[in-house]
Amino acid sequence: MDQFWFYFKLGFDHVFNLNAYDHLLFFIALIVPYTFANWKRAFWLVILFAIGHTLSLILATYGVIHINSSLVECLIPITIFITALFHVFTAGRKNYKESFGLHFFVTLFFGMIHGLGFSTYFKQIVESSSNKIVPLLEFALGIEAAQLIVVFLVLLAAFILQTIFRFNKRDWILVVASIVIGVVIPLLLETCLVG
Repeated sequence: MDQFWFYFKLGFDHVFNLNAYDHLLFFIALIVPYTFANWKRAFWLVILFAIGHTLSLILATYGVIHINSSLVECLIPITIFITALFHVFTAGRKNYKESFGLHFFVTLFFGMIHGLGFSTYFKQIVESSSNKIVPLLEFALGIEAAQLIVVFLVLLAAFILQTIFRFNKRDWILVVASIVIGVVIPLLLETCLVG
């Protein structure tokens, strides 16, 4: 049970690590257009992200794929930027639901990119372990638990601001997505241009 909690906590802390806030930014950008009324869509996006994240961790841990870590570190803020920018341009549009299949695919793909970002560190942790799949799944459960908390908090903030304070949904999306863009641009410049 100690091993389970170790890897679960590792996954949980991976999301809430304020020194590596890319996960939080991505989930805020991903979930901002949703409310409690359409929580199922948000939930499925989180599940798909976790599947992509876990799949790339498995493939990297077992040496099936090898990707340059500096390239992955550049791609992660790009995924955040693209997600937030998409919501800036689609905020308030009626045909938003039509592209939901595309959201599923892109979220799965972006989850794979984010998983690769953690793969080098994770491989070092499980390197001496004979069974790597169990720690991977325990780690994935920790990530999933943390992601669900982030989703709930974003949905709760949307509910409070849109229902109690009568903040317009379009304005909510524009403000939050713009803040995410503003926060991720320095990270993007640092990892893609400087790094």
